[in-house]
This record gives sequence, structure tokens and C-alpha cells, in this order.
Amino acid sequence: MPQDNRTKNVAKKVPLKVSGTSSHNRTTEAGGDDNAQARKGAIFLAGVVVVYIVYLVVTGQMATFLEALAGVNTAWVLGAALCYVFYFIFGVAAYAIAVYLDHDSPVGLRDLMSVEASGVFFGNLTPMMAGAVPAQIYRLTRTGLDVGEASATQFTRFIMFQLGVVLFAALMLVAKLRFFFEAYGNIVVLNLVVFGVHLAECIGLFVICLCPNLVMRFGNWAIQKLMNRGLLKDRERWDEMVNVQVLKFSDAFKRAAQDLPSMLLTLVVTMLQLASLYMIPWFVLNAFGKQGDFLECLAAGSMVQMVASAVPLPGGTGGAEGGFVMFYRHMFGEATSAGFLVWRIVTFFGPTILAAPLLGLSTRNRSVSIYHRTQRIKRRLQALTGNASAGRGGHGRSGASVKMSGKSADKLAEHHQKK
Repeated sequence: MPQDNRTKNVAKKVPLKVSGTSSHNRTTEAGGDDNAQARKGAIFLAGVVVVYIVYLVVTGQMATFLEALAGVNTAWVLGAALCYVFYFIFGVAAYAIAVYLDHDSPVGLRDLMSVEASGVFFGNLTPMMAGAVPAQIYRLTRTGLDVGEASATQFTRFIMFQLGVVLFAALMLVAKLRFFFEAYGNIVVLNLVVFGVHLAECIGLFVICLCPNLVMRFGNWAIQKLMNRGLLKDRERWDEMVNVQVLKFSDAFKRAAQDLPSMLLTLVVTMLQLASLYMIPWFVLNAFGKQGDFLECLAAGSMVQMVASAVPLPGGTGGAEGGFVMFYRHMFGEATSAGFLVWRIVTFFGPTILAAPLLGLSTRNRSVSIYHRTQRIKRRLQALTGNASAGRGGHGRSGASVKMSGKSADKLAEHHQKK
């Protein structure tokens, strides 16, 4: 998003000066760190797969596992995969709404596909998806946005996504709280704690957006305390984050919030995106010939995702397995292990592999923004509908419109009277 005069005036009040070169270098270094983390994450997850296979062999579950996989209905599995495709499409659409608001943004649709793919790839291969946001910011800077603009765009999207996660989980808890306690007992308390953590995180993000001066004062106080105790290094980096990035982040969010319909549309798209992800277990359940309540599967899916995101390992390893077994074992029965594998392939392993080729996507023509492309399409559609209406009006009795002179009308009336 472009900086307006308010952002520039606020930035002038900040005594710290940050060069664009140093910011760009740090962003480039962050991209390199993400690549290293992703490689380590891939090796770790390959080891997890090996351990999982060994576990099935040692516990004697391999025969049951293979038998369950042999009876899978591939049509339902394809439906689950299609749900993830919609998850990706809605993610790109949410970014497109933010970019559309900036009429001259150089970011194109292919760029946004690459940004979303970066989030999937680096998020899946780093602990607690820590690599997703830096990778997406780095990808946005490759389109021509500076670090501040890219960060503002990404963090605004991140806030709406977190809000969507919390809101979706809250709706599911309200709708199915009795079911949770009847089916899982006191274990649901753990999910309520995880939900509370996500809610606190979401509130903290809104505080940063709406009260930047308070955050800056607290941040500078914390930096000074840590520096005095020798617990903090690279003060310039933290000073920039607290005194510059917080202001840019807050200002960009406030500008976006002024267009309330677009923000609400982004939230709706985000909710649809999450629904596409959470309904996948229902398709997997049907793939094994099991029956389950759709809304219960949706609610359980939201809880599994929140538990997995709280585990500090790549792909939420440990949390994903435990959450799936906890919430879906009574639905899958003896096919739980096989169901988990299919679910994990559709939501994790498959998307991670398929996202890699999309990382290099780039919009060729950046001279025409998404906004202007959309306006051009609207004009063409209006022209087509206008021509079609004109064509219908010029043919047929119902659309005929004949203008007659006064004398012609009188003669026609006399003719009818004689009849």
C-alpha cells in the first residue's frame, strides 16, 4: 500500500533513520534464513514419516492400516483435495481485496498466488508457521513494494486471518459446546485454553493497530531494560521495529479499516477459506465409508487446527496427530491411522510439495494494477450486456418499439372502429 501524507508526517517525528538499503538487506537475509529453516523442517518431517511407519510395524497395526487404505473411495478423497484448492483460492482472494484498494499497486494476481504459496510452503516447514509471514513479506518486496508497504499489506492480512480463526472457533464452540463435553469430556478445557491464547493474540494485534503510541512507549521501555541487563543485541533492528514498523503497520491498518465493506468482505472470504480447510475431515470420513455429522466435523476440525498451531514443531507435529486422534477417533474407529494419513496428505504433505513450483510465479505486466484490470473487465461486461439488451430490444414482437406520427395513429384507430 502506498504511503500517504499522514504516514510521512508521522515518520518525520521519529528520530531514528532507517535506510532502505539496510531494510532490504535484512529482508533478503530473512529470506535466506527461511530457506534454511525450510530445509531443516523438510528433513525433520521426513524423519517423522519414517518414525510413523516404524510405529505401525512395531505395534502390529500395519495390516489394519493397509486394509483401511485399500477400501478408500477416491472420489471423496478428490473432493477433499478440491476443498484445499478452494482454501488456496480464497487465500489469494483475500490478498487481492487488499491490493485492489491500492489503485496503483504493482502487485499482480500471479504475485499473490506466489505469496500464498510462500505462506503454505514456509509455514508448513517451520515451527509454529513462523516462516510464513517473513517469506510472504519478502515475496511482496520482489513486486516493487518497499519493506514497510509489504509489511503493512501482509500484517493487515494476518490480522484478519487471526480474527477469522478466533471467530470461527468461537462460533463452533457456541454451536457445539454441549457436543464437545459429551463426546470428549474435560479434555475440551484444553481447547478452551488454546482458544484463549489465540484470542489474547488477536487482541494484542488490535492493540498494536489502534494504540501504536502506547505500544511504542512500552516497547522502548522494554528495549532499554533488556539492553541494560545485556539480554538484547542488535538494538538498531529492535528500534526500527518499535519506532518505525509499528507506525507503518498501524497506519496501514487504519487506512484499510476506513473501507469497512472491504474489511468485512475480507473477513467473509477468510471464514470461507477456513471452512474449506475444516470440512476436509468430513470428506475423508466418507472416503472410508463412515458417517458423521457435517457441523461436528467442522467444529472438530477447527479445534484440531488450533491445537496443532500451538505446538512449536514444523507442521504442528505432535499436535496434529494428537488432535486428530482426540477429536476423530470415535468417528473413524479402526481406520483412524489411515484416515489421519489421508487427511495429512491432503492438508499438509501434498500442498507443501505442490506449493514449491508456485514460489517462482511472477506477474509479467506490472504497469496495469489489479484495480485497473478489474475496471477494464467491468467495462467490457457492461458493454456486452448493453449490446445484448439492445439486440433483444431490436428483434421480436415483445421488444418492438414503433414510433408513429399523429396521422398514422388516427388512421389506425379509424380502421379498428370500422371493423
